[in-house]
Amino acid sequence: MKFPIFSTILVGLLITGAGVCTGLRAQSSGDKADSIAASRIFIHTGFENASPMNWRIDSAGRVVGSLVYDRERFSRNRAVNHFHFRVEAATGTEVTVILENFDNIWNNRFASDLSERSRFVLSFDQKKWESRPIEVLPGGGAPSGGGPSRGGAQGRRMLFKFRMEAPFAYIASVEPYRISDLDMMLARIGKNKLAAVTTIGKTSEGRSLEIIRIGSENAPKRLFLRARAHAFEAGGNWTVEGLVQKLLSNDADAQRYLKRYCVYILPMANKDGVARGKTRFNANGYDLNRKWDKPADERIAPENYYLEQWLQQMIKANKKPDLALDIHNDAGGNLHISRPDGDITSYLASMDKLESLLRKHTWFTEGATKASFKNPGTLGEGFLTRFGIYAAVYELNYEWIKGLNKAPLAADWISLGNKLPEVFYHYFE
Repeated sequence: MKFPIFSTILVGLLITGAGVCTGLRAQSSGDKADSIAASRIFIHTGFENASPMNWRIDSAGRVVGSLVYDRERFSRNRAVNHFHFRVEAATGTEVTVILENFDNIWNNRFASDLSERSRFVLSFDQKKWESRPIEVLPGGGAPSGGGPSRGGAQGRRMLFKFRMEAPFAYIASVEPYRISDLDMMLARIGKNKLAAVTTIGKTSEGRSLEIIRIGSENAPKRLFLRARAHAFEAGGNWTVEGLVQKLLSNDADAQRYLKRYCVYILPMANKDGVARGKTRFNANGYDLNRKWDKPADERIAPENYYLEQWLQQMIKANKKPDLALDIHNDAGGNLHISRPDGDITSYLASMDKLESLLRKHTWFTEGATKASFKNPGTLGEGFLTRFGIYAAVYELNYEWIKGLNKAPLAADWISLGNKLPEVFYHYFE
């Protein structure tokens, strides 16, 4: 008897399917040739500001994440401080995470930023974040070719555990501030008559670079702030949020401040790095806080080039800033004062005044760098030597706020930003 073609195919599928099912049953009952099991945990890195990371589940069921180094152009230097990813698992799941690749290289020397003070932040809704401690797992390898590693041998890793309180958990090195957060702030600013937003150019990948102005262009004094030259340093953006919030409140203090000075802000210099979840360099592998001793290359560092063009226009219009601060994050929290050759007596006196006012009106206690400290090539020194602008690099400790005796969250940096206008008011007296 001849079977119709459809029946023949159906019988074949049933026979094949039976064989497949049998094979699956055999494997699930102990086939040692394939020991890979489906994990109950998934790591998602495909969202805004998520960090590039390879990951696997080890034999103990732990997530092992290998972070991808951010590398400097034509240099051995590499950096990983940023991590940001989403854990997806059933509510109630106990999750253990090990992160590796913290063997940064800076100035040809290995330097792990991991320490017993290192933390991570956790959120189950991307709104409420909390800071939690980590365990540092020592590395087993000795440094080679670049001197000793700060804090021990190479191969140091971070371990932490938590329980899933929802199907999603967001993990990050610092409380994230993304381009979408900046866009929301810019939208709010655009509706305020005390402020203006101007596009001055584009990043390496074509994203817009904005300058925010708050206050009258004809104010007696002018202040310039730059944030997020290094992509992972979200503290600078939260601080800017706090400062803008206070200056636009239009209360009696804000009115008093804006009678004395006008503020110009480049809020996110390294937008490409922020978008891609990188740590330090722009899309071309360039450090935006270096080589300020000479004009920027428009192709390699357009972020600096367009800032320089804007600054030169301001100087030509007799609106040169009287003070400039480049806001960063590190594990120290100091005010970095440049000390180039030449007579800088007046500059150092002004920086002493700035430091004392920060101590008086904010939670800043770490202090300024020592007199032997040199900071060549940074925006702080470049603005001083090339343009005659008193400037400094203000680092915010992303691990621990000494003055508050706590690990920092966005609210702490916003509170700093709220208080900075008072600092600048007295600085310009």
